[in-house]
Amino acid sequence: MGKYWYQQYTNGSVLTRATQDINRYFPQRGFTASWVFVATWDYVQSGDINVFNLHSAPAITFQVVLISGGGFSFILMNYGDCAEISSPVEAGFDTINSTDYYLIHYASNGSYIPNLKNTTNVNVTGRWAFLVNRGSAPEIFYPFGLSGDTRNAAVDDGSSSVIPLLSPFLFFGRRYQQIYVNNNGHLTFNQSSSQFVPFSFPAYEGQDIIAGLWTNLDNRARGVVSYHQYTNGSVLTCATLDINNHFPNLTFNASWVFVATWDKVAYFPNTSTETSFQVVLISGSNFSFILMNYGDIAVTGHPVEAGYDTVNSFDYFVIPGSINGSFISNLKNSSNVNVPGRWAFRVDSGHSTSKKYVIGLRVRISSVFDLTQYENIAILQQIKQELVKYGLPRNIELKLRKVQKITP
Repeated sequence: MGKYWYQQYTNGSVLTRATQDINRYFPQRGFTASWVFVATWDYVQSGDINVFNLHSAPAITFQVVLISGGGFSFILMNYGDCAEISSPVEAGFDTINSTDYYLIHYASNGSYIPNLKNTTNVNVTGRWAFLVNRGSAPEIFYPFGLSGDTRNAAVDDGSSSVIPLLSPFLFFGRRYQQIYVNNNGHLTFNQSSSQFVPFSFPAYEGQDIIAGLWTNLDNRARGVVSYHQYTNGSVLTCATLDINNHFPNLTFNASWVFVATWDKVAYFPNTSTETSFQVVLISGSNFSFILMNYGDIAVTGHPVEAGYDTVNSFDYFVIPGSINGSFISNLKNSSNVNVPGRWAFRVDSGHSTSKKYVIGLRVRISSVFDLTQYENIAILQQIKQELVKYGLPRNIELKLRKVQKITP
């Protein structure tokens, strides 16, 4: 039952719409679609068939759209009504040897797939969008590889020398005048770090740390670790636009940007791997922000960690999916600001033990996770970041109360 449709387009209104959609979801590319392929499964029934009533099988409606132009390739996955089924399911993409893959949330269990029409990674309910031409993810990166960049020495577990900051950086209430770029994927302020096994956040240590992708990297074999500071020019203009887009209701002007890039760096001792990511520090007036940009991330068996932690872990964040080396290739498709491959955080305000006021917030969340469990604390941190983005103070504390619905 149901219908299967497919059609290709090389001109007309479908290409116009595809161009508009892609430029909305993947800004700063100036994309123009030249080809679109649309495959639709319209009210198709699953294999859960009652042989006595063929019309009783659950029906599913969804669509896969392939879009290309100018060297870029994209996939849109659109979900309508998807009935609950008992058959095995999977939604996302995979590649030869699984060097790149992505599994959409709720898509591995037939009991949860009705939720697909309410999920998204681009703020359009029911739609998932992916950039899939290999090597193009660094389009979201800030400039690197320029003549003014400073490169770290190719040393196992090495670091930069102390870097005096051209403008102080406020990090959760502490003002820093210096920083270190460590080869193993993280930034520290008070001293360099050769630590290649990441602490698990929250670590409750006596240091502040920013982990783009903290793991056992080796720039002796492959890749470049570099950094660059800016106090004027087009990079500040770009940072100003990005922050005002990602954090609405702020009138922000960037006065300083620090860009640290790990470009195609190998894991130790696997010299054939390549991993690219970037940490961007941005400040202006009394505001401070971090952008973490992810390109192609190779899988690894090493312990990994991405996010940040503070002295005594009063403030910390772990990017979901970043603590398992088998899944980190998904980082270039994940985001908290609707820009695939980018995570953005406001980090200027510090933790406060005094509570000036209490805000009651009641939210209905449809989730397969128990948010009261310790291992799901990162989801609460992401909710906190969203609240801060829309105006709540950075030192708010989230406390979750588990309520059980009882049928009278």
